[in-house]
Amino acid sequence: MTSPKAKTEDMSDSKSQSKKGSSSSPSLNMDEIRELADLVDERGFTDFEFENEKIRVRLSKAAPAVAAAPVAPPPVAAAQEAPATKPADSADDTEADDGLVKVTSPIVGTFYRSPAPDKPSFVKEGDNVSAETVVCIVEAMKLMNEIQAEHAGEIVKIYVENAQPVEYGQPLFGIKK
Repeated sequence: MTSPKAKTEDMSDSKSQSKKGSSSSPSLNMDEIRELADLVDERGFTDFEFENEKIRVRLSKAAPAVAAAPVAPPPVAAAQEAPATKPADSADDTEADDGLVKVTSPIVGTFYRSPAPDKPSFVKEGDNVSAETVVCIVEAMKLMNEIQAEHAGEIVKIYVENAQPVEYGQPLFGIKK
């Protein structure tokens, strides 16, 4: 079963910004989006969409497609090479990194280790972090989402290369408590 993919769009415009008390920031935080994705997954929905004047959230599960099989050879070849270079992100990966708490991507997007190309990384292996430490950014639909460690400890593993696409629930960092 695949995890839901979350997409958010800032729907604010000049009308909504001119309303008293309106702000241009989304009305849902990352924890609320994660909870919503978990609820959608738990209820077995394949699609869910929520929209108001400030934000639009769409969660969707990709259904396995029989027609995708002929197009699959390049990913299959990459998957065959993966065990030789590093373990796949699965139960085997959890066993290999026993004792590590994983920081996972709360949304589908592009992973960035630093706030800008010419800036240093938020964290590197060996850094100690608190639960509130920003460890990376995941860009989704031109929105830069700061991802916090959520656990205190030492960054011992970085699972994703800079500027690589990530999926919902994909491990980004391993933290040793």
